[in-house]
Parts: sequence; C-alpha cells; structure tokens
Amino acid sequence: MLIMIINIILGLVLGPKLEAVINPEGVMAITAPVSEVAPVIQDYRAAVFSPLDRTFLLENEADVKQPIASITKLMTALVFIKTNPRWEEIYQIKSEDHVEGGRLNLFLGDSVTIRSLFYTSLVASDNGATLALVHASGLSETEFVARMNLMAQQLGLRQTKFIDPVGLSDGNISTAREVARLAVAAFERPEIREATLKKTHVFTTLEGREKKIESTDNLLFNSKDNGRKILGGKTGYTPLAGYCFVGLFSDASGRELISVVLNSQDKNERFVDSRRLADWIFDNYLWHKNYSF
Repeated sequence: MLIMIINIILGLVLGPKLEAVINPEGVMAITAPVSEVAPVIQDYRAAVFSPLDRTFLLENEADVKQPIASITKLMTALVFIKTNPRWEEIYQIKSEDHVEGGRLNLFLGDSVTIRSLFYTSLVASDNGATLALVHASGLSETEFVARMNLMAQQLGLRQTKFIDPVGLSDGNISTAREVARLAVAAFERPEIREATLKKTHVFTTLEGREKKIESTDNLLFNSKDNGRKILGGKTGYTPLAGYCFVGLFSDASGRELISVVLNSQDKNERFVDSRRLADWIFDNYLWHKNYSF
C-alpha cells in the first residue's frame, strides 16, 4: 500500500509522461515512460517483468489463467535439476517414453546421455525426450508432477498447476504474470539458459546414430544487430493455449527483461510481439545509473 501511494504521488509530481516505478524495497529504480505511445496488445495475454527491480512494467490480462503448453518444460527442467542428475549417464529410450504430439527425435532403443535428453527436451521441445527425462529421474510421473506443483508453491505461483510434465494437458495452467516469475527461476539456472540458447544440438547415440536437434525458438535465428539479444526462451502450443513464448532479453547496457506472450493466434507473431514489448520497455524506460542492490 505504501509503495502504491508513493507511486501515485510521484506520478502527480512528475506529470503524465513520467511515472516513477518503486520496487518492493521502496527504492526508485526506474522512471518511465518517456513516450506515451504504448504497444497495442489485443489478441494475446502478456507481461514484461524486470528481474532486477522485481517489477512488472507492462501487462495485458496478466492474471488470466490459461494452459501454458510446453512452457511447462521449464518447470520440468527445474525439478529434474533438483534430482542431482548424472549428466553423462546413459539412458535407453523405452516404449513408455513414447508420447503423441510433436516431432520425434529419439526412438525406441536409442541410447543417449542424460545431458542429450535434457537438451532435446528444451531445444526441440521434444515430448518423448521430456518424458524420458522424467523416467530417468528415478521418480514416477505422479511423484515428479507432485514435485513440480510443490516447487510452484515454493516460488509463490498460486495460480499455476501442473497435471503432466510435458505440457500436452490443458490442465497445466498459469498466468502471464506467473510464467514470468517461473522464467526468472528457470533462467537463473545456467543449465537451462545454455540449453535454450542452442540453435542446434548435435550428438551421437551409443549405437552410432547422429542426431541433429533444432530449436523451436525463431528468435535465435533472427537476432537483431542493435546490441539487444535473447538470453533464453521457451515456446509452447496447444489449440487451447494458443501460441506461447517466454523470453529473457537484454540490451547493450546489460539490462534484462522477461517478456511473456500467451494465447497468440500466430506461430511467428508470438516471437515478434514478445521482442516488440521488450524493445518498447528498453526504449522508453530510464534505469537510474546509481541504482543497485
């Protein structure tokens, strides 16, 4: 309440074109926007979050619950890392790892390292590889999903719930606001950042079959030459979830933003819009140079 009052007072003092953003510690971290023209958001749910300031800078239907499809795999990866995986251990693909939906990169009998399973899950958003990763954890699917929901609670994600570890179930639900917070926790892990930044991952099975896994993140193949880059991202799609994307972006000065787009109606526009929202914040918000934790 105090922070809200301070923001209102500063808004009145600074005028309609300038708004002071107060972080949870009551420190004025950002002043914005310079421009009054905000991005038009009509056909999707969105949120842009500043991890450093722990502040949401742009929202549209950010608290509406909906399926999040394969963005689920960020939580799966977080929980899997907590199982202390032996990355170079070999896992052989079994019949129970097969799941309908999406492109198959691994087949019955393929023997691969745990690390390659992990990369295949996040780089290609491969459902079978993700399920194999769960089975490699030593936990049952029920136990694994229970841990996903427990971690959601620990992260304060009250509107987030998981039914399966892959994202095919429309019972896997969250909001744009909570997806942003999930992404912060996920991209803090170097294993997840490294995997989601790979355009391709090439490896050879123990049987000698070469695999080339390609990323589902189009932004990795269309980087802008303006000092801004993507530091991690995850796609998702089901008919009910729409086209979804969450990405971690940075500008030339090293400032970082999480940009979330859910329920987009176009496969490519989710990438364009996610970057567009981040770009608008970078262009219009002023970070105080003397601000630090």
